[in-house]
Amino acid sequence: MIRSTRGANIPCHGVLFDCDGVLVDSTASGEAAWTEWARRYALDPVRVLDGVHGRRSLDTVRLFLPADRVDEALRTVEAIEIESATNTTGIPGAAELLTQLPANWCVVTSASPALARTRLQAAGLPYPAVLISAEDVADGKPAPDGYLEGARRLGLPISACVVFEDSRNGVLAGRAAGAARVIGVGEHALSTEAELVVRDLTGVRWSDGALEILAASLLRPTS
Repeated sequence: MIRSTRGANIPCHGVLFDCDGVLVDSTASGEAAWTEWARRYALDPVRVLDGVHGRRSLDTVRLFLPADRVDEALRTVEAIEIESATNTTGIPGAAELLTQLPANWCVVTSASPALARTRLQAAGLPYPAVLISAEDVADGKPAPDGYLEGARRLGLPISACVVFEDSRNGVLAGRAAGAARVIGVGEHALSTEAELVVRDLTGVRWSDGALEILAASLLRPTS
């Protein structure tokens, strides 16, 4: 990575984005959906919400319910989340950055394809040519499977790709995959092992085969 007075310049061949918290702000609708789900199953919403972020719905449901109830409970939370997804908005700067990128980006999400599509559409963002969802991997984040598969489908080595993440599980997944850089998005990412953290995507640009990050956007610059 090349540092400058403007911030950072990171050459790369591909860009892999998490969805929730990175491209879209679905926190309020997601937490409302999981709170409703927890109450339907007589669970403590606080405990449920504590384990949701950066984790597949399947893995969360398995934490709280026996195996014979998982499939039905997973369908229930999926329906609740999709119904509430109309309140999703785009992370500042996401639309502008995605329109600048050539066909070298994908989304790697813990959500289902239907939920990811609904949230991206509600936020007015383009649907990626490559989307790796919870259904495409045997092990969800923090396992590296999703990011490795995303790079493979882009036809790129993961070592030539940059990952944008907001959760600790996601950052660990990007690092374990061997991404060239893992960039945290939002203040929540300050509690992760992300090498640098940006406030949002407003100060991130694509130019001449590199990501340019303005200094004013950095919450945590690298040393």
